Amino acid sequence: MNPREVLFLIGRSRHGAAILWSDASDSPVRLPDSRARWEAIWTHRETLAEIAHSHPLGPDAFSAEDESTMRALVSAFGRPLLFSVVTPRGMVRRLTTLDSYSETPVVAEPWWADVLRLASHITLTNETKEAS
Repeated sequence: MNPREVLFLIGRSRHGAAILWSDASDSPVRLPDSRARWEAIWTHRETLAEIAHSHPLGPDAFSAEDESTMRALVSAFGRPLLFSVVTPRGMVRRLTTLDSYSETPVVAEPWWADVLRLASHITLTNETKEAS
């Protein structure tokens, strides 16, 4: 199966994190804009805790398009949001506010990171497996 970019909306539930909604592309490097995705984000705005997506071919960083989307969402919500990118080598998270952000590599990945990799048709690389 070919790798593809996948997005999860992660919410808070009384049992911890929950996948609220997902979207997938046929491309490993692009997730085309979608009205359904924007409607899902807005519908889940009260319980939305994190927006996660995959970069099946890398990079282990947020793209320029990711950057502009994050700024727009934080502005629309009027509150900080957590964003993450899951790759074959690991995961990075960014807490974004209206005027700043803090970004960290994730050491202990949440349970849904493996589900996102599975949906994206990617696996961890050997260098990541050896570091675990």
